[in-house]
Parts: sequence; C-alpha cells; structure tokens
Amino acid sequence: MIQFDHSVCSNLAEANRCEWLESNGLGGFASSTITGLNTRRYHGLLIAATAPPAGRTALLSKLEETLVLGENRFELSCNQYPETVHPQGYQYLQRFRLDPFPVFTYEVDGIELEKAVFMVHGENTTVVQYQLGNSAPRSAKCRLEIRPLVSFRDYHWTTHQNDAINRQAKVIPGMASIALYAGLPTLHLAHNAAAIDPQGGWYRRFQYEVERKRGLDYEEDLFNPCVLTFTLEPGQTAVVIASTEVRNAAWANALLHQEVVRRKSLLQNTNASDELLTQLTRAADQFIVSRRAHKTVIAGYPWFADWGRDTMIALPGLTLATRRFDIARNILLEFSQYIDEGMLPNRFPDSGGSPEYNTADATLWYFEAIRAYLEASGDESVVRDHLYPVLVDIIGWHVKGTRYNIRMEENGLLHAGTPDTQLTWMDAVSNAKCVTPRNGYPVEIQALWYNALRIMEALAIRFGATAAQQRFASMAGSAHESFNRLFWNEEAACLYDVIGDSGSDASIRPNQVFAISLPYSILEPAKAASVLEVVEHRTLRRRPART
Repeated sequence: MIQFDHSVCSNLAEANRCEWLESNGLGGFASSTITGLNTRRYHGLLIAATAPPAGRTALLSKLEETLVLGENRFELSCNQYPETVHPQGYQYLQRFRLDPFPVFTYEVDGIELEKAVFMVHGENTTVVQYQLGNSAPRSAKCRLEIRPLVSFRDYHWTTHQNDAINRQAKVIPGMASIALYAGLPTLHLAHNAAAIDPQGGWYRRFQYEVERKRGLDYEEDLFNPCVLTFTLEPGQTAVVIASTEVRNAAWANALLHQEVVRRKSLLQNTNASDELLTQLTRAADQFIVSRRAHKTVIAGYPWFADWGRDTMIALPGLTLATRRFDIARNILLEFSQYIDEGMLPNRFPDSGGSPEYNTADATLWYFEAIRAYLEASGDESVVRDHLYPVLVDIIGWHVKGTRYNIRMEENGLLHAGTPDTQLTWMDAVSNAKCVTPRNGYPVEIQALWYNALRIMEALAIRFGATAAQQRFASMAGSAHESFNRLFWNEEAACLYDVIGDSGSDASIRPNQVFAISLPYSILEPAKAASVLEVVEHRTLRRRPART
C-alpha cells in the first residue's frame, strides 16, 4: 500500500509534490495532490471524457470542506491564492493512502474524518465518501459543509468570472444539477445531505504553481453553485456522487464494492506476489481506455490522448505481462483499421477529425507488438488471418514509398523525413521549426526496420509463405550489411545517430541502444558492448557517491 503519514502530509512543499490519479477507462480522470491543493489546471475531481478517450472537460474542480464541531469550524481544504495558502487544512491531514484508491484521514480535536475518492469504471462518475470515525463520542454534534467548485471548461484552459453562466442549480431531493454553459454536459451531484443552499458565487484567483513554472496561464476563478450540509454521527457516511449521469447517493456502497472487486480481479492472472507488482498492475489498468467500442492506450496523464508509438511500445507491459490478451488483441485489431498508406497513426486529435500520420517509428513498433502478442498468447489464427496481411501491405508501402519521404532505399535502409518534419520520438517543435529533425536514416528507425523484416521472415516461415520468406530475408540481409558498414563510428566506438543527406550526425544519444536491444539485433554482436558502454557513460546521469 502506498501511504504517507502526518510528517509528509503536514509539509506542504513535500506533500504538493505527491499527486494521485483515478481514471475511469474512458480517458476521463480525477487527480490532485495529497493535500487537495490543486497545483495544475489539469487537477480536478471530475475531468470527463465526452468523446472517449478525448473531449476532456473539467467539470468539478474540487470540494471545499468544513467540519463543524459544536460552535467551532475547521476548514479541511487547501488552496493557493496570491501570496497565501488558504485554508490550511493540510495541518489536520494525518494520513493519505491508496487502498486501493485515495483515502484521506483528518483529525480534528481527537475526532477522525475519513474521505475516500474513486471513479466508476466506464462512467464519467466520481464518488466521494466521508465517514466519521467510530471513536467520536455519540454526543458530538458534527456537521460537514461541502461547497462544490466547478469550472466547466476544456481541460487545457482556465476559466474566469463572467456573467454568461447559468447560476441557478436545479435542485430536487438528493440531487443538484448544474448546467453552467450551453453545449457542455450537465454535472449532476447526487448526495445524502440534510440541507442544501442553492445560492452560489465566485471564488477568485486560485493559482496553479506547476502551470506558473511552465509559463502558462496559472490563475483561475471557480464557481460555487451550492452548499451541501451533512449531519454526521459515528460510522455514518456522507456521500457526493459527481457525474454526467443521474445517479443516486444510496448506490455509493454498491459502486464502491463493484470497483474494489474489479480492481482485485486485475491481479488474478499476474501472480502479483508483492506490493510493487500489485501497484504496477493497478497502474497499468489506468492507461487502457476506450475508443469507440474498442480499446486503446492513453500515452500519459494528464494531457495526452492515445498515440500510436506509445501504444505499441507500452502494449506488452500493459496487456501481455498482465495476461490481458483479449485487450491486446482488441488494440492491435483496432489500430489496423486506421492504417493508411502503410502507416499507423501518430496521434488522434483531441478535437476529433482525421488521425495524424507524422511518425516513422509507430508503424515499426506495431510489428514488435504483434510479435510479442503472438509469443505470449499463442493466438496464431488472429495474427495469420487478420494481422499478417496488414503487415505485408505495410512493408509494400515502405518499399515503394509513403508520406514524408519514408521509403526503402537501394541499400536496404529506410529513409525518413525532410528538414521540415519531425518523424521520430524527438519531435519537439519551437516557433514552427523542428528542434531535432533527424531526416535521412535515423539509427533507431533502421533497427526497428530490420527487426520488422526479420519478424516478417519468421511469420512467413510459420505460415508457409516460402516466396515471401525469401524476399523478407533478402531485404533484411541488405539492411544489415549497409547498416554495419555505414553506421559504425570508429572514433567514438559507437553508432552515428543519423546518417543524413548532408553527412553523419555523431551526437551520442540513447537512440542507438535499439540497435542491440530489439529481439532481432541489427548490429554485429562484437560491437554491442561498446555501444552500451559509451551510451551509459555519456548519457546516463550518475549521482555522486555518498561519503
């Protein structure tokens, strides 16, 4: 179990570096720091995926919580405003743990209040539960006031006070529905509060420190549509369910049980015998999301959607190591539907529209993902009948040439790119110019190309395609000979990073490690150790030895 005690929770600087994440299998998520102080504009209790896995809309930013004991009021929340942190509820936070979802334990005047936050898989729904500890005296008069703060915006943006909002929440017993702007989803807050005050107002000038450091807009105003007041007794639970669907607070325990069972089931096939494997298996599940009726992989939270390169690199670890072969198969088949001119999509735009195909390596990683899937699952029929023909077509396009000057040259190597394109993972752009274009023959592209050709040779043998096997073997042999002749940098005792149209780039980067790490290595074995040694000593940042 991942947990932090009061020594960490009460240290605001340290605690704000500890972030938690809940996801819903759609691309939506909830996230913040363990203190509840939002340091990113991407933090929030409900970021809904309205067009899974994209269309992410920040609906509920946070809940401001006040515990009332008799005549005394204790603010449990925490916010960064200009030059001040207010309230300072982190001082009451005794513990934070993932069990299996975020659980916060506050202690006020000897009374414990525990808060749990989890998302419902397959829904844009976040459940927040509060429970007074059994140690609280029965005579204690406890109230919990909750002020929802909403933003209703694209998750990349910030919102600011304006008069265009619909200020009036629709209130019925057990439900407050907020539709701040036309065209955005309605936020339904199911609750078991004793009272609700629908009179709202703006909270101004929240500051997000991480965004400030990134040089982005870091101030935001949030709207409070209502105040929920709960009467608490020991063992009693206060519930808020924030959802784009109409839910009932009475369902909270059933939803919790359902989610606990689902997460435990993830561990059944992995033999997760220690805490690290358990946490990694659960974390892996958060990256598998839906696209239409199929599965895909989120490239990273909080701001990425699904990228072809990242999906194929991550697929073995996320689905094969966890023995979720059905999901691996689903992802491989789904991406096959998007292959165009022999290329796998690099990314799907957040706003929808046509996929982008500006990558030279995503398609080559697809070969490796399929090889790994076949080895782990033994599912020969799907590979033979559905995926192998797709791979044959991809090779054909790379031989004759496809987008961005991606083509096999007479020397058997794969040329990729122009001075104005960034087709490898080093794809940063500044002022509309590629920072590292690497056009020509990038070293890892050759390694992946050779690996793909040897995979095709092995598949052709397995499927009895003799002529194809001979062709792939010949192509691989040609690539191997040219690579070892052109890429070895004798002076540096390693590989060139790029053989470009204007010469050889001797930059020592970790890209060359792929020449020795893939199942089919393109580099002569005698030189592999030298490559690893040079890369390790020139690129690996070492910590100084302790004295």
